[in-house]
Amino acid sequence: MVRFLVAVAFAGFLATAPVQGAEKPVKVFILAGQSNMEGKAPNALLDYQATDPKTKDLFAHLRKNDQWIVRDDAFIKFLDRKGPLTVGYGSPGRTGPELEFGTAMGNHFDEPVILIKTAWGGHSLYKLFRSPSAEFPAAEVLDKELKQAQDRVKQNNEKNKKSDPLPTMDDIKKDYGSSYRKMMAEVKDVMENSGTLFPALKGKPVELAGFAWFQGWNDQYNGAETEYESNMKRFIVDVRKDLKAPKLPFAIAVMGQNGSKPATGAMLTIQKAQLAMNEVPEFKGNVKAIRTDVLVDKAAEELFPTWKENKEKWDKVGGDFPYHYLGSAIWFNRIGKALGDAMLEMLKGQT
Repeated sequence: MVRFLVAVAFAGFLATAPVQGAEKPVKVFILAGQSNMEGKAPNALLDYQATDPKTKDLFAHLRKNDQWIVRDDAFIKFLDRKGPLTVGYGSPGRTGPELEFGTAMGNHFDEPVILIKTAWGGHSLYKLFRSPSAEFPAAEVLDKELKQAQDRVKQNNEKNKKSDPLPTMDDIKKDYGSSYRKMMAEVKDVMENSGTLFPALKGKPVELAGFAWFQGWNDQYNGAETEYESNMKRFIVDVRKDLKAPKLPFAIAVMGQNGSKPATGAMLTIQKAQLAMNEVPEFKGNVKAIRTDVLVDKAAEELFPTWKENKEKWDKVGGDFPYHYLGSAIWFNRIGKALGDAMLEMLKGQT
């Protein structure tokens, strides 16, 4: 029995399939996940590497007249931000995989493209992105979580002489699937109001075309990794069901913060779970998981261990820690392109 209710009705906004001979619809892609889908490559790093003779060729297709291209055929909505696709649609002051992914989609389609990015740092598939058919964890797990939450409130009340009410089981349960529901609400909003959000698209029909997923870090804890494979499969099935898109192409960026070193432990378990989606019979041809560790920016990887002693050099190759792919603009761009290539391969197979 389904234990979650996705409080969003999609029938109206998904009834947008164009009639024969009508204008081709705007292609809509959902980009979802946690902090790495948000994007962690500093814009200042992109600016530097785009003009550095050693790296500028890697960014040349994204620039014109020594400026970043602001596309007039690809648009993005990332929570409270929206506009034509260009650099800067990652975390504040940063850029993520959307830049190369959206560039690939914009270059491929004659019709315009919209990217809907629904990403929040620290959100696991086990809990916040948990989809409806995954139901709740076992009762003992919820009981333990409730006790921990109540103990925290009790301690805070005692310390600060407060009388805040203790959390209830309903409070604990409401967090499960909350990001899934927010993602669906964001998709609904953009699909219904695309012409208002992006005036250049006013009056144009819209059509869901694909889904890209980049997530994994917060599922490495408390045994959540052992559920990842089943949760990922349910997530794909539920998204397609709720969006009424039974063959919606799914591109998955496999967790790869290990870079050049082999993954171990929970990270390896999640990698295998994500790659296993390539072998699910009903996903053949419409789900593709791509490795991100093989795309590592080796210059950033080699310098990171001594970044504090070489801050000036480090700022020219990276900008974050390994869990954020070193903040490498090169690595994030490679991941975005690989997701785009995977998406186009699946879309080609559908024609």
